[in-house]
Amino acid sequence: MNLLLVEDEAAIARPLLRALEAEGHRLRWAEDVQGARGALEDFEPDLLILDIMLPDSEDAGFLLAEEVRRSGFAGRVLFMTARGTLEDRVRGLDGGGDDYLVKPFALLELLARVRALLRRDSEVKTRKVVYGPLELDLSGQQVRYAGRQVDLSPREFALLERLILHPSRVWTGEELLERIWGEEGAALSVVKAYVHHLRQKLGPEVVKTVGRGYTLGLAAGLERS
Repeated sequence: MNLLLVEDEAAIARPLLRALEAEGHRLRWAEDVQGARGALEDFEPDLLILDIMLPDSEDAGFLLAEEVRRSGFAGRVLFMTARGTLEDRVRGLDGGGDDYLVKPFALLELLARVRALLRRDSEVKTRKVVYGPLELDLSGQQVRYAGRQVDLSPREFALLERLILHPSRVWTGEELLERIWGEEGAALSVVKAYVHHLRQKLGPEVVKTVGRGYTLGLAAGLERS
């Protein structure tokens, strides 16, 4: 899994990074909001581990969580902070957080909470995602559009799944190539061809071209069931 740690104290961050890497995760580390935004541009975390008091401001972590949720971030958010009042915990959870861990904490507890959050994500993937007329059964890789069954290849489904789970994000061809195909030296024409396939099978409105990238073209709210 991809994890982004936003923590300005190196003495705290470095042992956490080592422990999480030992669990098999891919890690990025940012020390402030600007660094976190930069990491989010080219790294898709499944989990954001976020301190609240950063060099930017005392509430920077709260504000960043609210910002990424507004932008369509669908991953988990774990606050990891010294601020442990009831008011802070409620603000964090209401503002987009999935869990809240108060410093100081035992490393084993952090690792257990990370596993629980990521396990919750894997449970979500067994369910159905609905976005307007588009329905995806993530476990059975079945697709319905406007009430009709649509047969997609595994790669077509993977491309559509990525777009529907991040409906506000514009993906470059290079990002899609790396995350879905993972083949060095593969041509961007592969992505264009699969986008063309989706438009043929579902309708030209489903995938929207934005500059040199692609995003979901449907205007509706994301639902999970």
